[in-house]
Amino acid sequence: MTKGMKWLFALVICGLVGLAIPSYYWTKDNIKAVDKFYNSRLSPIIMIPGSSATENRFDGLVNKLNQNRRGVKHSLLKVKVWNNGTITYNGRIATNDNEPVIVIGFENNKDGYNNIKKQAQMVNQAFEALQNRYNFNNFKGVAHSNGGLIYTAFIENYLADYDIDLKKLMTIGTPYNFNETNINNKSEMLADFIADRKTIPTSLIMYSVAGTITYDSDELVPDASVSAGKYIYQGQAKKYTEVTVTGEDAQHSDLPTNDEVVSLIQQNILERQTINRNNNNNPS
Repeated sequence: MTKGMKWLFALVICGLVGLAIPSYYWTKDNIKAVDKFYNSRLSPIIMIPGSSATENRFDGLVNKLNQNRRGVKHSLLKVKVWNNGTITYNGRIATNDNEPVIVIGFENNKDGYNNIKKQAQMVNQAFEALQNRYNFNNFKGVAHSNGGLIYTAFIENYLADYDIDLKKLMTIGTPYNFNETNINNKSEMLADFIADRKTIPTSLIMYSVAGTITYDSDELVPDASVSAGKYIYQGQAKKYTEVTVTGEDAQHSDLPTNDEVVSLIQQNILERQTINRNNNNNPS
């Protein structure tokens, strides 16, 4: 081998080594990131309130969930999405809490299908920020009233953009057909939800809870409108269950703290926490 060829060979080797070192560290860092994502123990319960309600809507529910709870209590993080796109945080996720409650509220919390679509976009903003911050790979959902409509719009239009599993969803007093009692008179919203139902994950376990005081409504939402959710979820989700609660505390605004509803959430949505996380997840 001539001297020139030796120099050329040496330059090639140096070049290959120079490329291999950064490639090694890039691969190592990405493997760590993937491992962190798929080994995440965090499985939050993300809650969405109804129209005119704020991010404080579920305070009473969380208090009841934590009553007589052994071990780690559910910590509470409240997220608010403002009309200008700003996201603010109130509360924290405790370091050893694998199943915190995260409530997403909106500055625009008005009623109506157009606002529901806007609020679903706001959920998407908050969801992306939360996933980037906490790196969870699965979650559960609870929603009250129009919050269930917002959740449905989010699921059908945005959830597929994430490699994240929505394991279970419970909507409470959700008017899937607004105030209509005849399923033959479908609202534009219900028709849209039915048309896009194929985007709902087939692994989802779904519960729809209705309250009845006057036999056919919770004094605000008709039972038939809540039941219209089956045309969206039944046969698409892995499991769809309708439950009706009755009694004096089954009035629409009382449903989130109704003892039977709380018990349904404890039995069907929550999971046992058996492993603690070691990282600090306080929002900065």
